[in-house]
Amino acid sequence: MAKDRRILGWYFFDWASQPYHTVLLTFVFGPFFAAIATAYFASTGLEEQAADARAQSVWSLCLTLSGLIVGFGAPFLGALADRMRRRKPWIFVFSCFYVLGAGALWLTQPDGSNLTFALVMFGMGFIAAEYALIFTNAQLPSLAERKEMGRLSGSGFAFGYLGGFIALVVALLLFVEQSSGKTVVGLAPGFGLFDASEREGTRAVGPFVALWFAVFMIPYFLWVREAPVDVARVRVSPVAKVAQTVRALKDRPSLASFLGGSMLYRDALNGLYGFGGTYALLVLDWEITRIGVFGIISVISAAVLSWVGGRLDRRFGPKPVVVGAVLALTAVCIVISGMSKQSIFGVPLGEASTLPDTVFLICGVLIGGFGGIVQAASRSLMVRHAGPGAETEGFGLYGLAGRATSFLAPALIGFVTVATGDVRNGVLPLIALFLLGLLLLRWTQPEGDRADRWSDTSSPPA
Repeated sequence: MAKDRRILGWYFFDWASQPYHTVLLTFVFGPFFAAIATAYFASTGLEEQAADARAQSVWSLCLTLSGLIVGFGAPFLGALADRMRRRKPWIFVFSCFYVLGAGALWLTQPDGSNLTFALVMFGMGFIAAEYALIFTNAQLPSLAERKEMGRLSGSGFAFGYLGGFIALVVALLLFVEQSSGKTVVGLAPGFGLFDASEREGTRAVGPFVALWFAVFMIPYFLWVREAPVDVARVRVSPVAKVAQTVRALKDRPSLASFLGGSMLYRDALNGLYGFGGTYALLVLDWEITRIGVFGIISVISAAVLSWVGGRLDRRFGPKPVVVGAVLALTAVCIVISGMSKQSIFGVPLGEASTLPDTVFLICGVLIGGFGGIVQAASRSLMVRHAGPGAETEGFGLYGLAGRATSFLAPALIGFVTVATGDVRNGVLPLIALFLLGLLLLRWTQPEGDRADRWSDTSSPPA
């Protein structure tokens, strides 16, 4: 029972943190920011298409800088935490920044007068969420036997997506106002406590996500136990340890291949997450509430397919699961890049056609589902490469790989969007990133290259 409760507590981190990505990054705050930024830039005299492109480029800059901070800080924090043999104190600190960053989004002004402030607060919360994830990922090897890790990883993501789904439903039903000033079920935002004309209902999703995280992290801190502190266990400094680990990659081609490949395909996936909602708003002219409903369907798909992916991981191993999911996401990008409100792959549509909306809805389901599978199976594959006693450092490198080029997808999206003046073309670089990531996985061993390679039936290392 204690072990089961510890696993459940570990699941609760995903449940608590997922709304930052689901509600804020992709389906509510991201599109809301794009809308007010577009209106602000249009008020300065830019034409609509140019204002759309400028808004997307500003949003991409925020994600680029946030990703750089995460990527280059992650391995050093991980090495330091491994040296101290404690992770929960770090998670608590980053949890505080998560809550502060999300809660401050309430202050975002709908006239676009404090866009920089909004981006700084969003970036702070986003960075905190990513840093905390590195430390919780590193706890996976101590939760189960090797053969069960893929299942636990998939179930954890599925549980997290379920939390994101419920949070998104609550936000849409109670807070986010439509152009009519009512929520999707006809209620006044916040039961009349918020002024719809000032977009207070939409802005309230920031404090809501902060409160959600604070409440649902309680089971994690109560039930996930760690070994006592042993500072003297490792005397090498974090900087020296990271440098030593990076130098050792030349002798671990499988790990180097996996880190390089995942660096690219996870960057492309984050690009899809970061710009999916803004694409729907800027290209298809969807309202934020409609984007939210689209998000609900996508998150349900992510939860179900993450659970299925965990079972496939257990049966076939994580590498084939990653490859199949990345190929599916590449196909989705090709479809999105060839679609607009007026045509699909150059075939013109009638003015009243809803086919682009339907196709994008299906694409959203596939992005959510296969994106969840990629993340869960990649975490499982990383466990097979992380050395015992250095899991946080290993996942710090994994975080570095996931964020070292995190500027690349947003920067390429922004560059292509500005260069072509078409938001739709911003998806094209993601196709190349997905394919290059798959190419690098060619040298990754399906069962990893850990020196200890404990058997499927043995217990995990202490």
